[in-house]
Amino acid sequence: MATLMVDFIISLDGYGAAEGWPGFWGMEGPEYLAQIGKESEHEHVALMGATTYRLMSGFAAEMPDDPGLAPLTALPKVVFSSTLEAPLSWNNSELVSGDAVEAVKELKRSDPRPLRTIGSVSLCRSLLRAGVVDRFRVVVFPVITGATGRDRIFDSYPDITLELVESRTFDGRLQLLEYVPTVLDAPPGAGA
Repeated sequence: MATLMVDFIISLDGYGAAEGWPGFWGMEGPEYLAQIGKESEHEHVALMGATTYRLMSGFAAEMPDDPGLAPLTALPKVVFSSTLEAPLSWNNSELVSGDAVEAVKELKRSDPRPLRTIGSVSLCRSLLRAGVVDRFRVVVFPVITGATGRDRIFDSYPDITLELVESRTFDGRLQLLEYVPTVLDAPPGAGA
């Protein structure tokens, strides 16, 4: 059975992006970029929603030879959307317009390759709520973007406990934290 990892890059205050800031908040370093390259060498299926698909496929079309995007273009991608129409223009992309949770459950049963999300905050929220996420990983960038931040990652998420299974520092400043998530029905110790 395949495993599913939700994978985010975030500011310390939990934003996925910020107005006026460059990608990776301008803090990507050689160790972190090497890790991204190393991970892209291991085949997996990338899962994303329509907004992330539009953004990433646009970057891939503009910069087809970019060393960071070429491996992603080569990967199989499953895009969950009720607004996009098949066929999708980005190579190796499959459109699923039905229930994302049910489609991911079927992928986990039928496809041996690991599954990983890219961005797609609402998709990840749905998958976590449904209890189908095996690993939850964030790379925390040492910035606070309270005034310019957008795409708050954890708003409207269920309550979740996280068991730390891996941590690593890249370039002396970026912190990778990987967890096994457990979705809670109620806060710990709450009476039923």
